[in-house]
Amino acid sequence: MLWPASDGPFDVSYACESAPTAPSRVLRAAASAGPVTVARMDELDDAELMRRYAAGDARAFERLYARHRGALHRFLVRQTRDAEFAGDLFQETWSKVIAYRHRYESRAQFRTFLFHVARNCWLDALRARGRDVTWAAATIEPDDAMLADPHARGPESLAAGAAAAERLRAALAALPDAQREAFLLHEEAGLTIDEVASVTNVGAETAKSRVRYALAKLRAALADQRDALRAHGETAA
Repeated sequence: MLWPASDGPFDVSYACESAPTAPSRVLRAAASAGPVTVARMDELDDAELMRRYAAGDARAFERLYARHRGALHRFLVRQTRDAEFAGDLFQETWSKVIAYRHRYESRAQFRTFLFHVARNCWLDALRARGRDVTWAAATIEPDDAMLADPHARGPESLAAGAAAAERLRAALAALPDAQREAFLLHEEAGLTIDEVASVTNVGAETAKSRVRYALAKLRAALADQRDALRAHGETAA
């Protein structure tokens, strides 16, 4: 069955390229902060790892990188729809995390800090290419019809196989920039609505609205594609 029913959470990682291993220049920069110490890094939270890294423990950076590289890379690939561009932004983001390690404040979630840096790198790159990024500061008003139940079946839970994954990519690409960004940060990177709001510099209600608009549009797009395929199959039969 191509479109199995499920009420589970979104899982779109199957449709994305895998994250690269740490680029050598990033790890060299990380190691330059000081000697490696032996510690049970897996038991430490991100804030403590960042504190240790700022104090000179390069193993702490390696653990942070291992934890977050996949989500960050998938977000950038989906957002840019250009693997080479995404790779450049990926390296730039981690390089800036290294450069900013002494300025990180633990009251902010590390992943919020990480994706905020990544978003700024992406927007700066778009500006350098002459792209209009005024949408990044735009707000939208919620619409009752679009603010459907956020726990209803999502498009990824209805999709299976390579062909469905390609249709999902196309549907994501068709979303307005601000909605695609909020959706990917929330559903792909796993940020909370409050974290999405912090990363994108908007209020929580605006962030929630963007995610829900995106969900509704993706559901509608994939449902239309499913119906068209079904009608084509009946005609062929």
